[in-house]
Parts: sequence; C-alpha cells; structure tokens
Amino acid sequence: MIPKAPFGRTGHMSTRVIFGAAALGRVTQEEADRTLDVLLQYGINHIDTAASYGEAEDRIGPWMPRYRKEFFLATKTGERTYEKAKEQIHRSLERMRVDSVDLIQLHALIDPGEWKVAMGPGGALEAAIEAREQGLTRFIGVTGHEISIAAMHQLSLNRFDFDSILLPYNYLIMKNPVYAAGFEAVEKICKQRKVAIQTIKSLARAPWGDKPRARACWYEPWEEQADIDLAVGYVLSRPGIFLNSTGDIFVLPKLLDAANRFEAGPAEATMEKLVAEREAIPLFR
Repeated sequence: MIPKAPFGRTGHMSTRVIFGAAALGRVTQEEADRTLDVLLQYGINHIDTAASYGEAEDRIGPWMPRYRKEFFLATKTGERTYEKAKEQIHRSLERMRVDSVDLIQLHALIDPGEWKVAMGPGGALEAAIEAREQGLTRFIGVTGHEISIAAMHQLSLNRFDFDSILLPYNYLIMKNPVYAAGFEAVEKICKQRKVAIQTIKSLARAPWGDKPRARACWYEPWEEQADIDLAVGYVLSRPGIFLNSTGDIFVLPKLLDAANRFEAGPAEATMEKLVAEREAIPLFR
C-alpha cells in the first residue's frame, strides 16, 4: 500500500499520493466507478477536486453515501468575490452529495489583481472562512500554477494562515533556478507552520503544442512505466510533500503502481538522461 504522512496540521494521515479528480472531468460514471476501485486497491484516502473540473464533482457524488468516511475530501472555488464563492461552495456540496468537505481551497490564485479581490473585503477568502465557521469545511487552502506561484503563495501565507498550499513540482521545473528558489522559500514557511504541501504535474513531460491531445491531461504525460517510475520517485523522494495524481484515468494506474513500489529517488544523472533522451520540455518558463 502507498505510505501515509501527516497532512500538515490537520491531524489526517493522507496517502502521499492524493487522487487528483480532474481526471474525472470528462468520463462516464462507469469509468469513474472503475477508477474508485483502483483507488481503493491502493489504499488512497484523499481526494482533491474542484468546481471547475468538468463533471468531476458529479462523478464523486455517487461514491459518497458509502465512502465519505474513507476519504479526506477537498474541493476548490475559482471565484474571487464572497457572493460567487459562497454560491459555488454550496453548489459543490450539492454536486458531491455531502454536508461538508474537509478542505476548501482558493483555486489558481496567481494574478495579483485577482489576489487582491479574493483576499480583500468581500472576497472569496471571507466565503471560505464563513464556510469553516458554519461547519461546511474544516480547513482552508490555496492553489496555483505558473513560475510565479511560489512567490504568490508566500504572499498568501502572510495574509492568512492557510492549512495547505498546492503548486507544481517535478524535475524539469525544479531545474529553473527562479522557481526552485521560490519553492524552497515557501516550503520553509510551510514546514515552520505545519502547512501541507501538495504538488502537481509530476508526470508532465512536455506541452502538447501542435500535437493532438491523446490524454485527458492538458500536458503530454510520461507514458512508459519505467519513465513514470522515475518521475514519481523524484517527487516522493522529497520528504513531507504530497503528489496529486495525473489528470488521466488511464495513466493513473501506472502512477499508483510506481508509488506503491517506491523505495528511493532516482539519481540526478538518471533524470538528466531521461529528460535528454525523451526530449522533455518544461511546461512553465
């Protein structure tokens, strides 16, 4: 089974691989239910979804009457104002057929203008705090992509005592010295405050570019099991961080298999060889 670790200061022991439910955005309920079987097979006990992930929340809904207690359940609102975020949070609860979630996150909070709105008077943060006060969630987090997100997360953590953050982490992006420095800085803050660190894009090999999208994820993923083993091993070899799984249900079993067999991270030379031979390209520059 995939090992567990404390999810920040929440008191929950989450599997180090968190199911990224973006993978359910465009699948049938039958496909979603088969995915649940895979999650249970590997002991995954944490689901991360969002209001904007297509039909993902609707696909999770039928699982909840039987399995709600089995999962730490997280969702996200991408709205920036109090009223719209409040409405979206309640809609997410309805779609997933639950009275509450464990974590509500402010989604993709990167743009400085949107950040000011969400964090200011009448902003989405107020809706998340109200949801916590009303028992609709227990914890509040913040997420984002792009090279600048580590610095934005530092601003967010200075503004509010978030329980979790989410940001990219893979070998290629950590070769960017600006991003790596930002990641190290925000990781230090999170460790001091016991804030959970979730990471995304572990299997990102390259942007699709002009290629037709053969997978549901918006990046071209690693496909071969040996390559996935290395990519997953790189992430899991960093203590204290979580790996949010890929956005494609057909690649997911390979990722979980890699995590289940993980023992030690790959050497730098091994990752360099992989990147060179497969002509990997960073998603964010």
